[in-house]
Amino acid sequence: MSLALALNCNYCFVSPKLKQMSDAVEVMKNLNRVPGVNYPVLIPNLKGYNTAKQYNIEEIAVFPAATEGFSKANLNCTVEESFQRVKQVADQAVKDGMRLRGYISCVVGCPYDGPVNPNVVANMTERLLSLGCYEVSLGDTIGVGTAGSVRRLMREVLSVTTPDKIALHFHDTYGQGLANLVAGLEFGIKTVDSSISGLGGCPYARGATGNLATEDLVYFLYGLGVNTNVDLVKLVEAGRYISNYLGKPTESRVNRVISDKFKDHRDIVRIAQCKV
Repeated sequence: MSLALALNCNYCFVSPKLKQMSDAVEVMKNLNRVPGVNYPVLIPNLKGYNTAKQYNIEEIAVFPAATEGFSKANLNCTVEESFQRVKQVADQAVKDGMRLRGYISCVVGCPYDGPVNPNVVANMTERLLSLGCYEVSLGDTIGVGTAGSVRRLMREVLSVTTPDKIALHFHDTYGQGLANLVAGLEFGIKTVDSSISGLGGCPYARGATGNLATEDLVYFLYGLGVNTNVDLVKLVEAGRYISNYLGKPTESRVNRVISDKFKDHRDIVRIAQCKV
């Protein structure tokens, strides 16, 4: 099995009224960029795009929702209105030679509208690809998905596109992130979003936790024999650093149980692969 991991750091150019994301401009202005790291920014509308463009960005992401309830809460507009905004941004981004990625929120369930029809997600995926997105990331925003619901979703979505155009974005609210990942891998999906120490969440999805923890994902992949070229010791150290800085416990199970005695990530890999 081959699976490539790309290092992306996402920032969101939204209204500064949303305090959790009000400092995106300051972050981008003061960022020390590292070669080989991608720095895409989330863009809700043309105003956000024009602001972000001032900071030497190379990739943007648009993020409509699969349900009316979440679209109104997160974007303050209907689903169709959000696509009108997305089209404006996409047209300008393509004209400017910008890389364009799409996200769809609430692909399995919605905190306002309940279960989501996979056919709706498939249609939205097709629309985003037609606007120039090189890839569409399917987001289980509230983390209610299971391997069964993910398989049903994959069958529908892959009736309109191919696995190389799809990424998976699982929140781990119910502890199903890795099981859902396995379901996606069965369909040939090779791109997965994750976050260090499982950070994240959403102000409009009460109770939802962050994304699948990167430490857990990498440990899992090494157990499958997938060489990600990611040093688990350094990854765990990075997770502990940001968790301590934020004053909150890590959500990564791997980070919690890996002790400081491991100085060489190959020792952790041997545990993951059950090698003696």
